Amino acid sequence: MTAQLDKVASDRESFEVRNPATGESVGTFPVHTAEDVAALVAKGRDAQKWWAAQGFAGRKKRIQQWVRWLARDCDTLYDIGFRETGKPRPDVQFELLAGLEDLRWAATHAKRVLGERKVAPGLAMMNFEARVSYEPLGVVGIITPWNAPVYTAFCGLAYALAGGNAVILKPSEISAATGVYAAESFYKANPDAPEGLVSWITGFGETGAALCRSGVDKLGFTGSVPTGRRVMSACAENLTPVLLELGGKDATVIAEDADVEAAAQSIVWGSMWNSGQACVGVERVYVVQKVRDEFLRKVKENAEQVTVGLEPLSDIGPMTVPNQIEIIRRHVTDALDKGATALVGGLDSIKPPYVHPIVLVDVPEESSAVQEETFGPVVVINTVADEDEAINRANATEFGLGSSVFSKSRGAAIASRLHAGGTTINSVLTFVGMPSLPFGGVGNSGFGRFHGDDGLREFTQAKATTRKRFKMGQEMQRFPRGKDDFDVVYKVIKMRYARKFR
Repeated sequence: MTAQLDKVASDRESFEVRNPATGESVGTFPVHTAEDVAALVAKGRDAQKWWAAQGFAGRKKRIQQWVRWLARDCDTLYDIGFRETGKPRPDVQFELLAGLEDLRWAATHAKRVLGERKVAPGLAMMNFEARVSYEPLGVVGIITPWNAPVYTAFCGLAYALAGGNAVILKPSEISAATGVYAAESFYKANPDAPEGLVSWITGFGETGAALCRSGVDKLGFTGSVPTGRRVMSACAENLTPVLLELGGKDATVIAEDADVEAAAQSIVWGSMWNSGQACVGVERVYVVQKVRDEFLRKVKENAEQVTVGLEPLSDIGPMTVPNQIEIIRRHVTDALDKGATALVGGLDSIKPPYVHPIVLVDVPEESSAVQEETFGPVVVINTVADEDEAINRANATEFGLGSSVFSKSRGAAIASRLHAGGTTINSVLTFVGMPSLPFGGVGNSGFGRFHGDDGLREFTQAKATTRKRFKMGQEMQRFPRGKDDFDVVYKVIKMRYARKFR
């Protein structure tokens, strides 16, 4: 973690990253300026030419070398993640596994998805050959959040690099060490790669804004809705396209034919994993009256077994950001004041820097705990008469990132009616960990996609190429246009389009 740090002048402004639970110092990092960012963009443009020249095979080889290096050095990353965020090591491991799979999948499938291919020219241009290809954008900026710093860093790097771009990574100032490690590990695996191909910058909002205004060819951002709006506004100054993966208030429907025990286990994990600090975490559950009591009993049993602490194998660790604890306190207070019941925990579960599991039942829909992103180990469970009411309530927020449904026979039908970028049937969050599937939201949860074919194309630009193969008697792209030409095309239109389609 030294390549760029060694170049930091001693008088440069800097900041320190500390463990949120112990106060231990993890490292000191520079605050990069707009001038620093501009210099890295220039280096990135030079390095990107070399990277593009490697072709799909060369890029695949180097990304795979990187994957192998990361797998061998995983203990280093487990330690950084644990010290920086207080996360239990299995949570860091889960992020790394998903990130490595993104890197592997993107490198393996880039040629299939982005390689030049022949397409049908259509009747009007039947004497032409038509091809489409996907070309690198150039230099891509990636801004990642503090809640999943390992996964979001490698996810952004995977698709941007596989698409042939240079990348500048800006991690959250709260998880700077993880982002720096992610970027510099590429050079550990590929020491001959040119400087500037994978760069990192650290700092606060001003540094992120500088990246948005730097003239990068696309900006991928993962974070909150308010910050996403500011990112989009700053990028608009240069018409820089953006990919925004924002917040969520993900809902789960428990149908009357659900496997209640499996649903309860999944809901507790999906809402409490990473101390609930997940944009795709389960925050709302709508359970049909018929199975309500059994479901609540199973949820209570599972939630009360969750362990909290700094032990390496604790189920959940501390809250990473102190301000988030106050949001949780406000949401729980509001829900209880409006008549909700705490099935597990309550206000006394908030013990900074920890928040122990909280399960709220019968929370009014207008409550902040239902309408706003809580981002903590808190889940709301409300009872509904049937699946129609559950779907209507699930869709009644401004968010639309993830969702899930538990049903033995109606899962697909219910899933098709949930307004979200992804839905899991009889489990939770699984679409996030599948690199072959697009991942992103609708509504205030953002737009654009990481992962899958769509994720690779996000970081390229489509280019159409045509070639004239032979001359035709009736060509439409010439003057003068005679009556005979018109009459022939007239008949073709009638014959081809005026009849019934089969």
